[in-house]
Amino acid sequence: MDFSTPTIDLIKNGLDNAKTVNSDQVLYNRIKEAGDSKAQLKKAAIEFESIFITKMLSEMDRTVDREGGIFGDKSPYEDTFKSIVYQQMGHDLASNPRTTFGLADQIYRQMEKYVGS
Repeated sequence: MDFSTPTIDLIKNGLDNAKTVNSDQVLYNRIKEAGDSKAQLKKAAIEFESIFITKMLSEMDRTVDREGGIFGDKSPYEDTFKSIVYQQMGHDLASNPRTTFGLADQIYRQMEKYVGS
């Protein structure tokens, strides 16, 4: 069987989409396992803040001028590593009451009146 470049690109795109669906499913499962509706709302609010912080860190990183940097040429694994680090940092910042931006708490207080116990 001969695989042309468009076929390989289609397969790669399918795998990338599968990863997205799987990570979304993992997030959904974490929220569903939180307990009652209010606990799920709290978890969803924290996860939303975590995603927001992760995206903010990634966008901030894109503004950094790296030409002539001390680390040399860009590694093919750098983007993957940075995305994992930013994801963990976002989760840690949003989950800790001392470092949170407060976005999760605001979302929770706004939405809790719409959620039963």
